[in-house]
Amino acid sequence: MKTLMNLTAGVALATTVAAPVMAETWDMPMAYAASNFHSEVGANFAKCVTDGTGGNLEIVTHPSGSLFPGNEIKRAVQTGQANIGERLLSAHENENPLYGVDSIPFLVSSFDEHEKLWEIAGPAVAEVLAEDNLHYLYSVPWPPQGLYFRNPVNSVADMNGVKFRSYSTATARLAELTGMIPVQIEAAEISQAFATGVADSMISSGATGYDRKVWEHLNHFYIVDAWLPRNAVFVNMDAWNDLDDASKAVMNDCAAAAKAEGLQRSKDYTDFTLNGLREGGMTVEAASDTLVGELQAIGATMTAEWLAVAGDSGKAIVDAYKAGN
Repeated sequence: MKTLMNLTAGVALATTVAAPVMAETWDMPMAYAASNFHSEVGANFAKCVTDGTGGNLEIVTHPSGSLFPGNEIKRAVQTGQANIGERLLSAHENENPLYGVDSIPFLVSSFDEHEKLWEIAGPAVAEVLAEDNLHYLYSVPWPPQGLYFRNPVNSVADMNGVKFRSYSTATARLAELTGMIPVQIEAAEISQAFATGVADSMISSGATGYDRKVWEHLNHFYIVDAWLPRNAVFVNMDAWNDLDDASKAVMNDCAAAAKAEGLQRSKDYTDFTLNGLREGGMTVEAASDTLVGELQAIGATMTAEWLAVAGDSGKAIVDAYKAGN
């Protein structure tokens, strides 16, 4: 599989970069562990840009929320505290409903479906980011989201009172509608939260559970393929506008390569991480028909709520997606 490092030489040869007066270094905060595939793709992207500009623009990644916590990254880039960053967009649905278009329950449940949705929704999301002083570069989907629990769950009734790690408006609402107790927890804090009993469950991909070794605290993963949220990489708009055209071209080429690499790695990582959860001792299985049916009913409620606040633009995206499928 090609990585961005394999493509760096081609990018460097294809693009002639006019040397600026002084080289720049951009710090790139990221929320997830260095070993997570999103962080690895981001590191390859950073090297691609650094090499492609001949070192005139060096990007240095800071994974695991080490520079800014996950919930502060978007704001940090908006205000210029960092020039570039990566963030789970759906975590900011409370700011604009379109940031949560990738987390409408059961609208899409596979990579192919999700990419079709993003072809329609992506440009609209990029416009919203621009309104927030952010230039959109690329984004990569997570594997389909499943449910993690400490104890067996066969129906929504079994979830009542369970402390649930939330990371977005959608996950908090899911907790409320299932009778669970939402607790806001960033990715870097997951292991500690489960170890100390702050939370006993979450909805996330196999990738997050595998990276954080949640089998040390949780016992069950239920495959429900609820949605596929995306991590997006964006640049402070002022910093982007200050770049010369050649540097922008390098960054765009590297971004396109990162998007392709990230999608493939997400697909490859899906089965790998579910097998890793099994090897860690977790029970990994499809959710019961009863649970799936109840969750889909809750998903219908959440979809209606999202459409009500997303307005005409949100409705147009969903309608266009459904019309094409």
